[in-house]
Amino acid sequence: MTHLDRLESRSVHILREAYSAFDRMAMLWSIGKDSTVLLWLARKAFFGHVPFPLVHIDTSFKIPEMIAYRDRLAAQWNLTLIYGQNVEALAGKRTYPDGNVDRLTCCKLLKTDALKRTLSGEGPRYRFNRAQLTYELDRDTEPFTGVIAGARADEEGSRSKERYFSPRTNTSVWEVSEQPPEFWNQYKTDVAPGTHVRIHPLLDWTELNVWEYIERERIPVIDLYFDQGDGSRYRSIGCGPCTNRVESVARSASEITVELRTGRLSHTAERAGRAQDAEDGGGLETLRRDGYM
Repeated sequence: MTHLDRLESRSVHILREAYSAFDRMAMLWSIGKDSTVLLWLARKAFFGHVPFPLVHIDTSFKIPEMIAYRDRLAAQWNLTLIYGQNVEALAGKRTYPDGNVDRLTCCKLLKTDALKRTLSGEGPRYRFNRAQLTYELDRDTEPFTGVIAGARADEEGSRSKERYFSPRTNTSVWEVSEQPPEFWNQYKTDVAPGTHVRIHPLLDWTELNVWEYIERERIPVIDLYFDQGDGSRYRSIGCGPCTNRVESVARSASEITVELRTGRLSHTAERAGRAQDAEDGGGLETLRRDGYM
């Protein structure tokens, strides 16, 4: 069994453990490489079917290709897809750069607050109609008790403090010092009413592992990750105004794995192109403690 096989096996095991433990499950799908690998693993774990909805938080500032890719894959793979949005903040133009708030406040409003309200059912949910390729207001407003996310410990400092099964308070707050121990594959799945648990099946994966797996499995990730001929590509993707490219001529998953193995990017953080990370002196921990993914 190869290292990738072991990672895959553990992730599939965690997905199945989560599904057996929680009645109300959802998976966060950011459209990025990690959450798309997670989606691929879920399809493997449940024999081609994903038995819970995918949740995407649409800030309305995502790179347009991301939304087109999201809807195309949802239709092609027969996925149950929901998106949430902070409609009040958008209507009030409390956004960056055209509104009257800075990047971090914009992130809190359009990502953290939107995610918390979508998961709890307090905010609107829009469900993808695969037959008509449109979105409709979802009548289901029940909260999710198990939430799968694609966090990796090596991606950013605060994520290294996570557990595979990480409880959040009834207001989605992450109490870092209260993380439960996880010995001998024993996971804490019982939580107080009104709370939920974030599940992280990719916690032990590295950026290189992800791209090696994408290459091996031929996973159709969004082509924003590849050089289109101008000598640059996205290493991490998000909102258009706050996401920058890196210099790279890699045009495929195999070329990215070669690039990562050479160490050419070793002195540059994976999320260095995400401007909100640079502005937050504590990395993403401030946002994540409040409920950010």
